[in-house]
Amino acid sequence: MRNSVIIGSGSYAPERVLPNSYFNELLGEDVDTWLQTNLTIKERRWCSENQSTADLCVEAANKALASADVKSEDLNLIIISTDTPEYISPSTASVVQYRIGAVNAGTFDLNTACAGFVTALDTANKFIRADENYKYILVIGAYAMSKYLDLTDKKTVTLFADGAGAVVLKSVENNESGQLTSRLYTEGQYADWMGIYAGGTHMPVNHNVVDSKDHLLKFVKKFPKEINPTTWTKMIKESCEKINISPSDITHFFFTQININTIWETMDNLGVDRNRAHTIMDRYGYTGSACIPMAFDDAMQNKKLNTGEIVCFMGSGGGLAFANAIYKL
Repeated sequence: MRNSVIIGSGSYAPERVLPNSYFNELLGEDVDTWLQTNLTIKERRWCSENQSTADLCVEAANKALASADVKSEDLNLIIISTDTPEYISPSTASVVQYRIGAVNAGTFDLNTACAGFVTALDTANKFIRADENYKYILVIGAYAMSKYLDLTDKKTVTLFADGAGAVVLKSVENNESGQLTSRLYTEGQYADWMGIYAGGTHMPVNHNVVDSKDHLLKFVKKFPKEINPTTWTKMIKESCEKINISPSDITHFFFTQININTIWETMDNLGVDRNRAHTIMDRYGYTGSACIPMAFDDAMQNKKLNTGEIVCFMGSGGGLAFANAIYKL
């Protein structure tokens, strides 16, 4: 049976660094203390005026290809998960395909908000399992949410940031490594609780929309604080049961990194040491669909991952969408 193995990774965050002190001045109050105490966030990166999502993707893609020792023309498919696309149409993936010279690759974008990277990873694995023509697939999670922030809204402006992470998947035969299991799940009743609600066909952008700020990210309602740790715990336990392992057999966990306490609560629920959850939000803030591959690449760069280890990817985002995948490296 064919399976996908991760053979390379790469990540990129813009050069523009915004420490918490920037928002103290912007908002006229001390937000630094709360951000560090409750979220561990000290700084984050934002795009420059002339940077956009495709720029972030290209940087991460080139690093991942170099890490995998794969040429761009060897790619058969590029999947980009993002809810901050380069355009409404065409896809961001088509832009990136041209820029990196992946002349033999098909492309598409995928949007399940911040659950997008894990969803894209699972989708790529399905392509590899189903069709022998897919030998190398590039999967990217990208986020340029700074372009959609209301600078007066401290609930969003201090948290969201920009970046991209990428992995290269290779098709292998009869190999014990690769994706072991996966699951997607959605609680669609929360779809109108947080998002960017203008710009699509429901609410095309016009002067009234711009004046009302409906084209910017907004929290409409506060999510139940227990929903992420409860759902994450349930999905991970079910995945472990499916492949007959225990959560303690997983060496590294890569979560959506919007709330450090949610991550710790989940690890406690699983009975696993909190240190097995690799986090980067202290340096990069919340980078949405990019945070999981960025954290994975950070762990790779710091030589924390070893062949044969089992890793868990657990993502969630607006929609409210959840995605889980377990891989053996």
